[in-house]
Amino acid sequence: MGTRTLAIIKPDAMGANHHGKILARIVDAGFQVQAARIIKMSKSQAEGFYEIHRGQPFFEELTAFMSSAPCMPMVLEKENAVEQFRQLIGATDPADAAAGTIRRDFASSVGENAVHGSDSDENAEKEVAFFFAVGDILANL
Repeated sequence: MGTRTLAIIKPDAMGANHHGKILARIVDAGFQVQAARIIKMSKSQAEGFYEIHRGQPFFEELTAFMSSAPCMPMVLEKENAVEQFRQLIGATDPADAAAGTIRRDFASSVGENAVHGSDSDENAEKEVAFFFAVGDILANL
């Protein structure tokens, strides 16, 4: 199991000023933040990041949302990072997410669900590289 994952605090959570509370939960859960930045993705960047979903009925809405306002991508480290982070954030649909998870507490819908988390070690590696150069990540310095 990998020790690194990508997390993104999405535009809805940033706009609602929940990013500090979400970041505190991440750190309290034992994750080390190795890189972070606040950005506003262009539509083409969002399309590139979510390329795996191209052709899905939600692709256009997702990429429009992710490019609509600032978001906060982060590189997180912890043993078994992908699985541990996905447990912390909860199900994609906040109505199905367990009590106490980030999505249950901060998301409003399936489409605006507060955070992104890599779904596999392989995707985590690709997603981290999408936003961060090797030299941007503290663990690599």
